[in-house]
Amino acid sequence: QGQPVESGGGSVQPGGSLRLSCEASGYTHSYVAWFRQAPGKEREGVAAIHTGAGFTYYTDSVKGRFTISQDNAKNTVYLQMNSLKPEDTAMYYCAAAPRGGPMTAKQALSVRPYNYWGQGTQVTVSS
Repeated sequence: QGQPVESGGGSVQPGGSLRLSCEASGYTHSYVAWFRQAPGKEREGVAAIHTGAGFTYYTDSVKGRFTISQDNAKNTVYLQMNSLKPEDTAMYYCAAAPRGGPMTAKQALSVRPYNYWGQGTQVTVSS
């Protein structure tokens, strides 16, 4: 199990789209999640996926706008972000959990289960 590596951040105008990628090998039946942290705020779980069963979880503020998905052949988890808002501006981190047992949405979007973290990629939404 290697450290996740994020890519795909950048700057975009409100209403625009970005796709983040997280390369995370060795997490075939586990959870991979995207978190974000804005300056002065706590790290927030945005979306998570169980890489074996395909279950997905989203925080309420991104439902209908963000989609988490995976490409198992590439060991990559994606976060497609549409209809971006200024309040989506943050450093986005990919994280992977060592185990894939049952979790509630609240658990899957909390930091506690995740031992492996990427370095982060910045997303800025501004006009």
